[in-house]
Amino acid sequence: MGVSGSGKSTVAEELAEKLGIAFIEGDKLHPKSNVDKMSEGIPLTDEDRWPWLDLIGAELHKGRENNGVVVSCSALKKIYRDRLRKAAGGSLAFVYLDGSLELLSRRMGERKGHFMPLSLLQTQLATLEVPTGEPGVVTVSIDATPEDIAKNALAGLKAVTF
Repeated sequence: MGVSGSGKSTVAEELAEKLGIAFIEGDKLHPKSNVDKMSEGIPLTDEDRWPWLDLIGAELHKGRENNGVVVSCSALKKIYRDRLRKAAGGSLAFVYLDGSLELLSRRMGERKGHFMPLSLLQTQLATLEVPTGEPGVVTVSIDATPEDIAKNALAGLKAVTF
């Protein structure tokens, strides 16, 4: 979890591979209307996000029935994370990818073909409720290689208590 440009998809994919479980790209679950809004530089509202979060929650719940699943998702507010926890139907761990505005901006500026414009980074940062102190949350700095970020996340996840 984290704001755009934090490396959610890259790290989640790496984690899923290391854990030998499925990976789901959360952005692909957004309805077209959400993608269209973000592409136009319009921030999403809570009302826009609820159906998307419910789809992610359903995938998390299905993943519990299998061997587990890693899903990339911004989950910017505690209420979103709590909704996902409830939908998962059990314990749910989050990896919060934390980085500076400078690093996030640089990464977003280097991306090609992504619907999320750099102009929405500030609104995401304003919306973000940092998950410090929440159960099952691992905070990892993104100022490293994707492999090292995933390695640090995995080490943190092994120590998670709920």
